[in-house]
Amino acid sequence: MNKPISRPTARDNVLSRREIEGMIADEKYIIIIDGKVLKLDCWVKFHPGGPLAIKHMIGRDATDEVNALHSQEALQSMKKFQIGSIEGTWTNFLPPIQGGHFRPYNEHEVDSEDEIISNSDLSSEECSPPPSPLFEPVDHTLRHRVSRSTISSVISASPPPEETNKGGYVMDARTQDEILLDSSKYPAVTTEEQQKITHKYRQLNERIRAAGLYNCNYSAYAIEISRYTLLFGLFVFFLQRSWFCLSALFLGCFWHQLVFSAHDAGHMGITHDFQIDTTIGMIIANHLGGLSLGWWKRSHNVHHIMTNTPEHDPDIELMPFFALSHRFFGNLRSTYYDRVMEYDAVSRAVVKYQHYLYYPILLFGRFNLYFLSWEHIIVGRSPRHGAGWWHRWFELSGQLFFWTWFGYGVVYLSIPSWWSRIAFVLISHMVTAPLHVQITLSHYAMSTADLGPLESFPQKMLRTTMDVDCPQWLDFIHGGLQFQAIHHLYPRIPRHNLRKTQKFVQEFCEDVNIPYAVFTFYDGNKEVISRLGHVAKQARILEECRKACAEQGVFADHHSH
Repeated sequence: MNKPISRPTARDNVLSRREIEGMIADEKYIIIIDGKVLKLDCWVKFHPGGPLAIKHMIGRDATDEVNALHSQEALQSMKKFQIGSIEGTWTNFLPPIQGGHFRPYNEHEVDSEDEIISNSDLSSEECSPPPSPLFEPVDHTLRHRVSRSTISSVISASPPPEETNKGGYVMDARTQDEILLDSSKYPAVTTEEQQKITHKYRQLNERIRAAGLYNCNYSAYAIEISRYTLLFGLFVFFLQRSWFCLSALFLGCFWHQLVFSAHDAGHMGITHDFQIDTTIGMIIANHLGGLSLGWWKRSHNVHHIMTNTPEHDPDIELMPFFALSHRFFGNLRSTYYDRVMEYDAVSRAVVKYQHYLYYPILLFGRFNLYFLSWEHIIVGRSPRHGAGWWHRWFELSGQLFFWTWFGYGVVYLSIPSWWSRIAFVLISHMVTAPLHVQITLSHYAMSTADLGPLESFPQKMLRTTMDVDCPQWLDFIHGGLQFQAIHHLYPRIPRHNLRKTQKFVQEFCEDVNIPYAVFTFYDGNKEVISRLGHVAKQARILEECRKACAEQGVFADHHSH
């Protein structure tokens, strides 16, 4: 019998760099995973994490980001979107959402550029960066101020002059100094060096998996549930006896502890099943805490891949209250909020004193989370199709449940006077402020410099995130968030295993010569306040310069008449 002839499929296509660039120019959602080219146009509206996380990976090798944030089942399902493969090493484009420009592809043109790119060393001073998008630096002296290894990457990351009026940033001297500082402390941003780091990072993942650190420690959750029950019981006990301030204290502690398990569930770190963990997370966040897990996941996914990038990371886009970089003074455009973060009169008044206002503002952080949660649910930013179509409605029911038991049942019915009600609400919400300090601590003191699309995922995570050192018996207070650098490298490792994972990550950092940032809680707070104070000082200097210029302008106008 004749053997059936195997027909080549679209997945067998070897796509050139120019072909892929042309697809992106045609507004296709193209990403690279393990050498496979995926076209995710049909998947974007189904993606539970929202479209922005995908948009930031367009034109990039997203292998590490996708593996870090997705289950094995999700990775398998992605294979159906494969349209071809690539040969050799992929050099990342700058995604369109970040300012990348792409040329339409003509099938009759010669793909000579692919050969040039594959055979070139991007660290060489004579070589050009990836052929598209090609951005000229605003300040051409940058080549003499930044090490060779960072030049190509920085050029690719820098928007052209015409983009600076659309929310981009000029490569000013301060930005150059930040890039220079990071390039002196971290491995060179070259294809060869970053590939070595990536290879060892993936090997480390296999070692961690072999050690069983991806397996959830369910006995630890038995202790967690006992703690939650005790705190909630004390809240009810003192509420019934009209000790409202003490009752509010324990309710705040209950919410503070609950967030850690919601965080675990949001990263599929409990059962590792998307629907089960998402349901657990939504019940904890919405029904018991009044916060939207859907909002958090949409925001948090972008934060995990664009960590500490002022234009893209929503976790540091806190104008008019905080500015972690001088670049916020230039009216940056947020790709997450799709608006310009104006450095207006309110911002100028607040940012100058942000190091003094840091703790007072964080006392009211939970109220802002309510606003963001309701905005997410009402506007309907949750997935409307696919496996997550029901999340919005489940969260809405959770919000109604929360405000019924807390707003009506506790605050209105159980507390007799308005003064007591106000005190109860303020105390219960302000008690959670240490959680907000913990969340911001791991990033606010770290680099906000962008070393460009050639930087590997593990190096970027370690460069923009720090851990907090504390005794093991205090782990329950920090809730695993003290191991943020480790968590950013491997988000799906259950938090009760993060301390055991730390030694593996420390060995990895020593091997690849990447600094592992770890501070005590006290020293970490000092670093954050110092960073905020430094930017505040820049804001005051800028304000003085503006006033001086305005006065000189008035004086000049006066004499011109």
